[in-house]
Formats: sequence, structure tokens, C-alpha cells
Amino acid sequence: MDCKWMLAALITALPCTVLAAETDENRVAGGTVGGKLTFATDYVFRGESETLDSEVPVVQGTLGWTHDNGWYLGAFASNIKFQDPNLEIVTAPYIGKFGEIGNSGFNYDIMLFAYLYPGASYSNYTELWLRVSRAFDDLNLQLEVTPTLDDWFGVEGWKGVNYALHPSYQISGWTVSGSVGYQDLYDSDDAAEGWAHWNLGVNKRFIGLDFDLRYHGSTVDEDHKVYGTQTIIFDDRLVFGVSKSF
Repeated sequence: MDCKWMLAALITALPCTVLAAETDENRVAGGTVGGKLTFATDYVFRGESETLDSEVPVVQGTLGWTHDNGWYLGAFASNIKFQDPNLEIVTAPYIGKFGEIGNSGFNYDIMLFAYLYPGASYSNYTELWLRVSRAFDDLNLQLEVTPTLDDWFGVEGWKGVNYALHPSYQISGWTVSGSVGYQDLYDSDDAAEGWAHWNLGVNKRFIGLDFDLRYHGSTVDEDHKVYGTQTIIFDDRLVFGVSKSF
């Protein structure tokens, strides 16, 4: 149930592809090595607090390599907190490919993203991120369809697909971005249930740092089949983060 806050924030524009200023020092094997370090008040993924309702702040890091032809790979890591005490860290290796669809102006990004939980491998699972985007001057629209490839969060027989639209707009050095989506969740026993989620925020680069302020919400309530006893982690919340790319 995680990907990154960076994801949510863009990130939305780039869950995991790392972009860095190109220099001779970070050129490796026909590509560019880069990373990002983020400090945030919470880690919200598809409307859900990954820190048991903001009980702890988060430190997150991403290190990746992007080839000139659009192939990329890397890894993401973050601290987390759940009712299960074994869920303390998520690590996520990823590999993908991005590029333009012909000369249409539409771009694609296909990424395989594995969620690995040291000490709680029973929760491991993998998603396939499928994204198409198009820029219209300062406006960018991105459509995401992300199915799970195995048991969702390790729950036997449960499958999911996340559908989302991620708009962003550049204005006077600020980025206004958001997301609206639906995390579908299903199983053969009708015990699973999906939910809608959204966020809206602003991002500004200042003194070499990226500052992000974002409001998150969802439709999960006390009647939800999966989260009805712990809806507090889906409460609307404001999240502040600061990150440094290298």
C-alpha cells in the first residue's frame, strides 16, 4: 500500500524516475545517475497514511539510473508504521521505460515496481504502472492505470487496479498539481472494497530545495469492508515535505 510521497506529490509525475542535472560526474554507461532525499510530515499513498495517522515523520530516498533511450531502474526506500510492528520499512526496486508515442506529443511511461518489506515479506507485492501524458504549454495531464501483478499487500486472492488522473500546472515558478483516482480492490469472496482518493498541492523550488504542501482525502469511512475499523489513517490531512535532488 505504498509508493512514494514523491509520487503523490509530483510526483504524480514521476513516481520513481529520477531526474538529475546532467554533469560528467553522474554520467554512467550511457545514462545519468541521480537521486532524491525527502523529509515529510507523513507518507500518504492513495489517501492512506503509511505512518499510522502521522505518528512519525518520514525520511525517504530514491537512487536511480536513466539511460538516454528512456530505460531506467533504481530503488526507493522509506520508513513506515502500521499496526503490524514488523512493517517498519518499505524498499522498492523498480525498472521501466518512457518515451514519446511516435510524433503525437503523447508520452508513455511503463514501470514495474515491487514493494518489499524487510521483516514482513508476507506483505510483499508488485504493481505495473502504466501512464500516458500530454503537455499543453504549462498544463500537463497524466492518466495512470496500475494493476497489481500478484496478491495485493500479500492478502491471498486479492487483486487491485488503481485508476487516476494527475494534472499539473506551471505558473510563475510554482507548480500546482493534484490527483483524483480510484483504487479498485476485489476478490472472489466479495470481502474486498475499493475507494476514491485525491490530493491537491503546490510545489516551489527555493535555495536548491523543493518544498511541497499538499492536502489529501479519500472516501473511506466506518462502513468500508477493509478499513472500517481503522478509518483514522484515511482522514483528510495536510502534508508538508522538503526534498533535495542530486
